[in-house]
Amino acid sequence: MSVSASSAVPTNGTSLSDILDGNHEDKFNEDSIPEDVEEDEAIDVPPKHGFCVECEDQPAEIRCNTCEDDYCEVCYTSQHRKGNRKRHANTPLGPASVKKQKVVKAAARDNGVAEDVEDAKSESSSELDEDELMESIDESRPPKVSLPPKSMLERAKFIPMRLTLGERKYLRLLEAALSVSEYTDKVDIFGFGLSKTKRIVHQIRELCAILSGLLISADYQEGQKLVSDRNFEANAEFFGKIFELGRRHKIMNPDKMRTTYGKLIYLLQDSQNPEVSDMLGFSCVIPLVTVYGVLEAHDSLALLEDDLIATATQEIIAEGRRRREIQIDIKKKEKAIEILASRYARRDGLSQEQLRQCLYSIGDNAAFLRVNRDPCEKMIFQLKEFFDPSDAKVGRSLAIHSGQGGARLSHNHSRQYSYVIQSLTLWKEILQDMFRLWTLAEQDLLSTTARYRLTDTGQGLNRVQPAPKTLRAMHVILSNAQQNIGSWVGSSVVHMGDHNVPNSLVFLDKYSQIYRILLPICNTLSQIPKLMEVPSLKAYITKEFGSERDLQIEILSDFFRHAFDGSGADNFYDAGSCVDGRLTSAWNWCASIEKKRYFSIFLLTGFSGFDGAW
Repeated sequence: MSVSASSAVPTNGTSLSDILDGNHEDKFNEDSIPEDVEEDEAIDVPPKHGFCVECEDQPAEIRCNTCEDDYCEVCYTSQHRKGNRKRHANTPLGPASVKKQKVVKAAARDNGVAEDVEDAKSESSSELDEDELMESIDESRPPKVSLPPKSMLERAKFIPMRLTLGERKYLRLLEAALSVSEYTDKVDIFGFGLSKTKRIVHQIRELCAILSGLLISADYQEGQKLVSDRNFEANAEFFGKIFELGRRHKIMNPDKMRTTYGKLIYLLQDSQNPEVSDMLGFSCVIPLVTVYGVLEAHDSLALLEDDLIATATQEIIAEGRRRREIQIDIKKKEKAIEILASRYARRDGLSQEQLRQCLYSIGDNAAFLRVNRDPCEKMIFQLKEFFDPSDAKVGRSLAIHSGQGGARLSHNHSRQYSYVIQSLTLWKEILQDMFRLWTLAEQDLLSTTARYRLTDTGQGLNRVQPAPKTLRAMHVILSNAQQNIGSWVGSSVVHMGDHNVPNSLVFLDKYSQIYRILLPICNTLSQIPKLMEVPSLKAYITKEFGSERDLQIEILSDFFRHAFDGSGADNFYDAGSCVDGRLTSAWNWCASIEKKRYFSIFLLTGFSGFDGAW
């Protein structure tokens, strides 16, 4: 019996006519695979056009020119991470704007931007129109930024230039040489043999020799110029420049060079000694390269007074904002940078790239302020939000008594409230002017007139040196803080050049660590609502602490009481209520965090330590 082609229907749901016409591939699917066929024997289904050949459910983003296949970014990375495939050439698929858009998405996601499905749809369906972008930039009204309301001309005098790629190569050489140097071990000792001046000269020459050897390894031709005549004096410009790179990098990134910057600054401090400089034959210290200095040298200071400077250097905050709003701000900033770079570029002066570098450096200063200063503002807000200065409610009293809980001070609730808010305000003012203070501190350290003395301060041998410029600036900041607050609780003594703060380097180290204390606390408080979304953790918090708000109040109450109670030293003069003693008390509270009842909450929110990463 014959069967017509039109009436025959195979078991897989595809008609015989479809098979004969060659259209069966479009209708073939996984459901058509018989149950008795093993997974390894299943027929390969070609991926849809425009999708990844590996996972088959993500849009293709990269084409491997060697494999001649299209992959999504994840699959391409996993398939080409090692072996011969690692050397395969690839081509990004789609317009460049798509790739750029993904970078913006990742940056917004890393900053904790919460977005809903509607945002995601609008993101994929539309791009910010160029005309809409230009209309949104109001050159006459720059947006509010994180920089304090001071003249940009004045601030630019203390903002170092960001290092270029070529300068970063020299920076790595400097860090490598300093890491193997034993400068302070050989110089800051009470020993016999060579005089201290000869030991200093020997160690400086040894470090310069290490730098020369490393430079030969990195750039043979450039290194040969240094060692051709073995004359360090002839290469004074190179060594001065490479030491300046390290100083500039440290100011911009206080978390970097934590073990090597001390060696560098002490080496430069010793090189300023007239006896040492005469024996060396050259000076190791040159002025810092700042944004103001670069623009002034090329007669381009008008850039700092342009209305677009605020838009071009603003720090874009992602917290609590929609993705599209963040993207608009990013595009505004990028456009403003390009406009300024084009507007002030001169053939015989600064190039557009140099102008961008100046704007990026000012932007780095805004980022520094957000990370270091903003936690102080958040803690001031928390203090005002949860506590009343005149009414000590049950469980919210900030009163402390000497001898109880390790406290060395006795304050009632109102007095302790004022003491805490003025301490946080002072810290905020110091961090706001940190770049200027750092510059002044280096000037004190590298002074040719103020000599240091090596003294046992009770914490080992330290270089005790007066710091008149830094001390004067601190008194100005303290006076401004006292005027803004209206009253002052406790001592207003600023230790500088004594056994508490031997020199301005120790001062810098103390106050550059403030955010390490406050930022983990702010992060923990902000993560508590997310913990409450987990049923088991919510039950634990409710049972142990009562509620989310009660937990936050307990953490803040303990911090505001015992991080500002005058503890942390052997006597009242070393800690107490002086300006530096407040920071000592805060560090003492951090050292006892493991003993707190709420320490488990810190761990649940990802806390790893006050010296960790957040």
